[in-house]
Amino acid sequence: MDEKILEKLKILAESAKYDVSCASSGTSRGKRNGMIGSAAGWGICHSFAEDGRCISLLKIMLTNYCRYDCAYCVNRRSNDVPRATFAVSELVELTIEFYRRNYIEGLFLSSGVVRDPDYTMERLVRVARDLRTIHRFNGYIHLKSIPGASPELVNEAGLYADRLSVNIEIPNEESLKTLAPEKDFQSVFSPMRSIHLGFLRGKEERAHFRHAPRFAPAGQSTQMIIGATADRDRDILRLSSAFYRRASMKRVYYSGFIPVNRYDNRLPALSAPPLVRENRLYQADWLLRFYQFRVDELVDDAYPDLDLEVDPKLAWALRHPECFPVDVNRADYELLLRVPGIGVKSAKLIVAARRYGRLGTEELRRMGLVLKKARYFITCRELPAGGTIHELTPEGVRRILTTKRRKTDDRQLLLPFQE
Repeated sequence: MDEKILEKLKILAESAKYDVSCASSGTSRGKRNGMIGSAAGWGICHSFAEDGRCISLLKIMLTNYCRYDCAYCVNRRSNDVPRATFAVSELVELTIEFYRRNYIEGLFLSSGVVRDPDYTMERLVRVARDLRTIHRFNGYIHLKSIPGASPELVNEAGLYADRLSVNIEIPNEESLKTLAPEKDFQSVFSPMRSIHLGFLRGKEERAHFRHAPRFAPAGQSTQMIIGATADRDRDILRLSSAFYRRASMKRVYYSGFIPVNRYDNRLPALSAPPLVRENRLYQADWLLRFYQFRVDELVDDAYPDLDLEVDPKLAWALRHPECFPVDVNRADYELLLRVPGIGVKSAKLIVAARRYGRLGTEELRRMGLVLKKARYFITCRELPAGGTIHELTPEGVRRILTTKRRKTDDRQLLLPFQE
């Protein structure tokens, strides 16, 4: 590999590492004659680097030069950092060469904003277009849509990319103007709206015409920085919930604020990223998407922030002891999902299995229930040892569960589905 290209690769891959909104593809496309590559339906992210990057994607920026001076960004205009820019042809060739060597399965491409949003967006679109039309690349492509870019360029990008994303970055417009005075919500929401309309239009066209072009089939995603401002979890999750009401929005990512510009006094003086809070937001996000919870059930004016000591579902259960214990042999599916320690898969198994007989703790354990947590909130064929939440009180159950967790590993962060 040419030394100049290698140096650009090092600089621009390092510059791209703080964007976490590329964790899965969400689209399926099999191998086709005359084309190279494919995209897997459950995502192509088979492994992750220590900083959260998916190592099966070429995750890179087209350039880290930027006209903006956002306080939280390592690539801000006023920072003295190594800068580099790929020519469109250089990046296209690099992607194809990495694919042929089996280094990658797809491309995640973002960019700093140079000249103006349309100029930058046009170059991003050219990369995707050349990969698809000249090199017949059939793998996964995720493009960042540049805030402020014209709808025409966003619509063209959707014809070549599997997923498009626009990072809202700061969940409050007033806070955004403080940290990034040259940006506003309108410049973010405009391309989001274009992507959403294109996604709906593409689905409608394919319903009538089988071979109509697919527009961003994996939808769109966005990312919010957590901890850079004083925004409450209530406001963050309300914004996420509003995004999820759009069919095109597939994921909202939460990125704990990393203090890369410690000299800027507009930013909080954090010694480390708020990883526990980030994890709780992902767990709450999971509950909104798959467990039929509403935002005001998890956070409201009385509880504006998520409990950092226990996961959001357990926190809700401890605040609502009147809903428990739940009889797993009688309760409907929606109520089972509310029980700490019962996930979507195990709730479905319970509903299916109890038609053939009453369930006990042994059967529940084999179904994957986390009984050390669920036992305080359920009844079954035999009552679980140790009593229920009413016998021990919510405070007692909380004390038991938090003590057990600290003894196991006080620093461990659970994924949303690890209940």
